[in-house]
Amino acid sequence: MNSASPSSRHLLDPEIAPAIEAFPLFELSPQTIAAVRERLRTRMAAAPDGAQLFPTIIRTERHVLGLDGEPAVRVLYYEPQERTKRPPALVWHHGGGYVMGTADDDDLTCRRIAAETGAIVVSVDYRLAPETAAPGPLNDSYAVLKWLHSNADELGADPTRIAVGGQSAGGGLAAALAIRARDEGEFPVSFQLLIYPMLDDRTASTAAPHAHTGEFVWTASDNVYGWTSYLGHQPGGDNESAYAAPARVEDVTGLPHAFICVGALDLFAGEDIAYAKRLLENGIPTELHVHPGGPHGYNMVPETRLTVAHARDFIDALDRHYRATAPAAV
Repeated sequence: MNSASPSSRHLLDPEIAPAIEAFPLFELSPQTIAAVRERLRTRMAAAPDGAQLFPTIIRTERHVLGLDGEPAVRVLYYEPQERTKRPPALVWHHGGGYVMGTADDDDLTCRRIAAETGAIVVSVDYRLAPETAAPGPLNDSYAVLKWLHSNADELGADPTRIAVGGQSAGGGLAAALAIRARDEGEFPVSFQLLIYPMLDDRTASTAAPHAHTGEFVWTASDNVYGWTSYLGHQPGGDNESAYAAPARVEDVTGLPHAFICVGALDLFAGEDIAYAKRLLENGIPTELHVHPGGPHGYNMVPETRLTVAHARDFIDALDRHYRATAPAAV
């Protein structure tokens, strides 16, 4: 948040406010990125054990052939012990501003999705910027979508019900993957699950978010660093690819149904609402949730009403999609 802007502290959901205020800012820069990544790894290592909370979900590590000679892509593959005959699937992407995080960070989320929807979840450990700029991370993601479709029979998955999803930068990758899948027409995507997605590089350059966003967790300066690292140049140029910044897509026609959620105090609130509006205005069924009092990453505080509602809503939306598109029983 601009130092001249008013504080949004009074707008925070009071149940999450103490934890959000105590969360240290990333303050990303070329000099700090290594230390911030290590701090995040330490924090995530202390997260609850997903295997204990969801013991009926089997997790295995696999490596998927990269595109056109690029490195193999590590994925975490989740499946329920007791599966339906042809379960749906979800290609999932972790967050971290395109510059930090791993697939392991979202272990609990992926296990919960698999447990509550019966889907196979494939979590992509995509390469990070600035070491790998766009389109490398999206190539990793597309390679996994290709692998999932090409091996659907062997995996027992339903190729007509493959959704994509993710949170923060992972939500941006999921949106970009949906656009690329539509454009290339080889591997259909049936649904996009976008959790406070990072969609528009212009928020880090030419756009002016309202004064009550970006004070907590993910700030404007972090956003500039994240987008600059991911694009490999300064954000906000005239000819940015929609495969890097999905909000730049010229035509949303033909994109899959969507679920989008964001906190009202999130730096991404404006770009996410605008993207949902474009989808809706072009006849794409879209469910949008804007959570009052929520900054970026509001669901990091467990067992609060906001976090419970968040999980309930996005899992229900995904499950409804899978049920509505399930093949008729013979």
